[in-house]
Amino acid sequence: MEVKLGFLLALAAATPPVPSPSPAAGFDLARPEIQLFIDDVAKRDSLERDEVSALLALAVPQPKTIELISKPAEKVAPWWQYRERFMTEERIARGVQFWLDNREPLERIAAERGVPPEYIVAIVGVETFYGRITGRYRVLDALATLAFDYPARSEFFRKELEEFVLLARENQFDPAVTLGSYAGAMGAPQFMPSSYRRYAMDGDGDRKRDLWASWPDVFASIANYFREQGWETGAPVVAEARLAPDPTFQISPGNLELNETLATLNASGVQASISAQASTPVMLISAEQQDGPAYRVGFKNFQVITRYNRSARYAMAVNDLAQVIAARIQKLPPPHECKCKQ
Repeated sequence: MEVKLGFLLALAAATPPVPSPSPAAGFDLARPEIQLFIDDVAKRDSLERDEVSALLALAVPQPKTIELISKPAEKVAPWWQYRERFMTEERIARGVQFWLDNREPLERIAAERGVPPEYIVAIVGVETFYGRITGRYRVLDALATLAFDYPARSEFFRKELEEFVLLARENQFDPAVTLGSYAGAMGAPQFMPSSYRRYAMDGDGDRKRDLWASWPDVFASIANYFREQGWETGAPVVAEARLAPDPTFQISPGNLELNETLATLNASGVQASISAQASTPVMLISAEQQDGPAYRVGFKNFQVITRYNRSARYAMAVNDLAQVIAARIQKLPPPHECKCKQ
């Protein structure tokens, strides 16, 4: 039985597309790789070929997305400089207020999922400044551009484009106006379409998974993502590294695997600033400062954060923001408990 996409195209026709600075010309759907994509998606997902083609005809190439994805800040900026972007007083203060404004669902969901609330808050703070900046690119344009005009990661983005088609059908998104990042990430937590379909959760009980307008859904979805990636409740995330006078270690800047243990690091002249079993798997992280090299030790939960965005700098920013926000929350008086008579 074939699944109709007609309602998506009806939505798109009813709502004018968001103006784009790029030329209005769409993709040449006769390109062999686009024809193959249409054939594969239609067959694999039981969709009608003509309607998949019509949906892709709405997409407009966005060269800016290729420029941006080729030089993300977490890969080109040194750690100390990257950190400054996220550890501002405004972002910290807004994070504290965001926690207080959403305290009940945030702390309830965090407790249920075993993920500290400060890390949920920090993800939203780093990704979208607590929901204020969720992206200005049409997701359809971004994903199609990266799927067909960015050979370096075309396979990944063609899969995400397929996932977006399915997600739009399932959640009745309007593909012509759904906005996200230059890479196609969506909502307050900036989930890619595949993550949205796999990890998004209904946190408010309305049987929907709304990552734009429902904070309980956002909190539950981030916590679920962490849990599915292997978050260990109560375990450490990252620690400062203390170096012996003549350390012998070598570090691979792009490594995100737990390819060391505390014992092997210690044997190389590196000691973590927190205690754990010598056999604990860890990774050594470069955390360069303005005045020279510095290092940290990442644990399993640190690796989990890198699965959200595959960058050690990103994960360190999330950790540091989480810790500062949590410290400020702890200094506040406990929430008022109502003494009203029943």
